[in-house]
Parts: sequence; structure tokens; C-alpha cells
Amino acid sequence: MKLKKYETNYKYGKLLKEKEIQGFEENFEKKENNIIIVYPEIEYQEIIGFGGALTESSGYVFSKFSEEIKNKFIKDYFSEEGICYNFCRLPIQSCDFSLSTYSYSNEESLNNFSIERDKKYIIPLIKAAQRENSNIKFISSPWSPSRFMKTNNNMCQGGKVKEEYRKLWAKYICRYLEKYKEDGIKINYLTAQNEPDAKQIWESCLYSAEEEAGFVLNFLIPELKKYNLDTKVLIWDHNKERVYLRAKEIFSRDKENKIAGIAYHYYSGDHFENLAIIREKYPEKLLIHTEGCTGFSINKKTRQIPNAEIYAHDIIGDLNAGENAYIDWNVLLDFFGGPNHVHNNCNSPVMANISGKDYKKNASYYYIGHFSKFIKPGAKRIGFSKFTSELEVCTFKNFNNSIVVVIMNKTEKNEKFNLVINEKYYSDNIDKHSIITYII
Repeated sequence: MKLKKYETNYKYGKLLKEKEIQGFEENFEKKENNIIIVYPEIEYQEIIGFGGALTESSGYVFSKFSEEIKNKFIKDYFSEEGICYNFCRLPIQSCDFSLSTYSYSNEESLNNFSIERDKKYIIPLIKAAQRENSNIKFISSPWSPSRFMKTNNNMCQGGKVKEEYRKLWAKYICRYLEKYKEDGIKINYLTAQNEPDAKQIWESCLYSAEEEAGFVLNFLIPELKKYNLDTKVLIWDHNKERVYLRAKEIFSRDKENKIAGIAYHYYSGDHFENLAIIREKYPEKLLIHTEGCTGFSINKKTRQIPNAEIYAHDIIGDLNAGENAYIDWNVLLDFFGGPNHVHNNCNSPVMANISGKDYKKNASYYYIGHFSKFIKPGAKRIGFSKFTSELEVCTFKNFNNSIVVVIMNKTEKNEKFNLVINEKYYSDNIDKHSIITYII
């Protein structure tokens, strides 16, 4: 068996550093301590992909780069030489990471429906990514319907969809899907609402479980069918602490199994057990992480490694609980963590430098890359066993039968271990606060 090792130790400048290794030793039966065993024959869920969100803010910062820097940025994210993003999230109308609040139409007739605003910053970024990787999949999410459809006559500050406008809102979303399709952008997945349990000062809209089920099953999915759109619908798109409760309430109403799965964010903590329960009770449903980020801390160098470890811990935990895909929040922001029209600034894995003419990669870029670069669409999670809770591990088998093993050490001490597969072993060491990916 051939073995390649990729290591990131951000403190010492090892950034996805590649090393070819001789291979595995025989005589595994003599080893019993410090063992991580991989079981390729034990298969679990299939992986769709990894990626980030292409928001108006990201597109705006991208537009300020020279053509040379734009090309470099796209390759860093979407090429085989980069970290191979292949699954991206798009906002329907504006979100907090837009330059301002906007909608595609404010008329009941929808005669003036237009995605021209998206063509200024979002779609050029999408097109650039597609030129590098034509197989990118997309999931879209609305933060709010247009104001005339809402009980508070405002795209921000929560409110709900007026009952008499639910059918029109479903038609509106289908119109968006059609317009993007005409522009060569197929939306593969759709969530009904971003964070339906949160009244925010930015674009937001509230749905109870009953209301979301009613909208999705009685209006949105029938309208998609009417328009001959095969976009798959997911529910919730909010934090993990209530993900099973929401799934139970809505899936019980979905007698014909029309809803494809459930989306979630990580802002309220791990709750990996909730995902595992859904995977056990609803094995046919997709589990997709659609958003997560860390608070703005670009000037705090001490936050680089902890922030990266937050990402990797969440990715490993979600994947081991049955997740099919992981999508980060903004792919690019400026040096101040924006622009954001309500000053809800945050970090992104790549951020423009202080001049705005180039960009810097945060540690989180490399940590995410330890998964996205090597775990390919169609890969299956496989079984493993580890000797300690101090190392976080996940294992996968790609369609070409290569094995991917990711190991993170976020403790204050180095750790020796023996990686075992098919009765052979490889002895190695992982430094404190570092992450390793092996390709076997």
C-alpha cells in the first residue's frame, strides 16, 4: 500500500505540507497500544461535497481584485491544486452579507422580476468558479420573502409570510431557479428558509414546524413540480440543538417522502448526537451543514489555531454522525470581516489583506482543506477505532478505493500512534495543535 501524508502545523508554517512515505509495516499482531484501526469494508453514508457560500459580499470583494489575483483565488479554492471546493451555497435575494437589502420584485404580478442585482457580484463569482470546476453543485436559501408578502412589511426583523402569499412565494422561488438555470447555473438543492426560528435585525422570516411543513409540502414542492424543476428541498437550515425535533415534526407530515433532508448550522454547539439520531431514524434523508463561521478576529493572531480547530472539530463530529456535505459561510471577506449591511462582521477562511488588492489565507482554510481536498464526491465514510479521545479521527473510501484518514490533535502534547489497515501498520507522531490527512 502506498501512503501520502499531508500535515498542517500552522504555528511552524507547515500548511498542507505533502510527504511521500515508504509504506506500511507487517506484523501488526505484535502491536496493541496507541492504535487507530481503519475498516474499509464497513461503509456508511455517501459524501456530496464540501464548499462555502458565494454571497454578494464575497463577490464584491472578489470584484476588487486584479484578474491575476482573481485567477489565483479561484484556483486556491476550486482547483485540484487548491482545496477542491465543489458544493456552494447561494442566497436568494439579500442576506446580512449583502451590500444592502434588496429583492427581485416588489410587485404581486412579478412582471418586474429580475436577478440583475446578482449579475453584478454574485454571478461573476459563480461563473469564475464554474470555469475552474464545471461540476460544482449549488444549494440556495432565502433569508426573507419580499416585504409585501410579509406580516411586518419588512424583509428584516423576522415577520412571517402572509397566508395569502404562500403560493406566490413558492412561485417566486421557482422563478429564481429558472432565471439562474437560464444563466447556466443549476440549483441542485434548496432550503425553504434560512434560520426560521430567529428574528434578526437583518433579513429573516419565521416559520413554526407546522408552518414550514405546510409551505414546503402544499406550496413549494408542488410548484417545483409544476415548473418541471428537479431541485431537492431540505428543511430547517438552523442550529443543531433542535435539528431532530424539527425533523421529527416535519418528516412525520411528509407521508410521500418528498423532502430530501435537513440542513443545519453549528452556532449553538456540537449536538452530534442529534445528527446521529436522524441518520438512524431517517437513513434515506440528507444531512447537510449549510453555514458556520467564527467571530471577527483578524487582528488576534492567537485566535488562528483555535478558530481552525473549531472548524475541524465540527466537521469531524458531523461526518462521524452521518453528514453528507459540509458548507462553510462566506468564501471571501474584506479585512474588516465584511461588508455586512448590519455590521454583523465575521471571519472567513480567505480574507482580503489591508490594501484590498490581494488576500491572506487563515488557518481555517488549510484545516478545511484537509477534508475538502481529499474526500471526493461519492466517497463513503468507513469504520475506524481509536485508542484515545484526545485525537479526533474520521475515515473515508473514495470511488477509486483510496482511503482517506484525517487525524486532528488539539491538545497541548504530541501524540504517537500506529495507523492500522488490512493487518498492516504505520507508526507516526502528530504534533500538538496540528492536523494530518493520509491518503492510502
